[in-house]
Amino acid sequence: MLSLLFSVFMLVVFGKLLVYAVKASWGIAKILLTVVFLPIILVVMAVVGLMSFALPVLLIVGICTFVKAAL
Repeated sequence: MLSLLFSVFMLVVFGKLLVYAVKASWGIAKILLTVVFLPIILVVMAVVGLMSFALPVLLIVGICTFVKAAL
């Protein structure tokens, strides 16, 4: 009986830790994508000659950022 209780509590504790880990990694991934990778991708697209794709992406991201900051 005690081992069953221990197992249930252990699953609850490690389940909560898993949820916190997923939330933290998702936050870190969002920061990396928006601060590091998106500007690099846009610069590479502009240098390679894909300005027709880079400009709309930049405009969409800029509008989304402006709207989110206004709310």
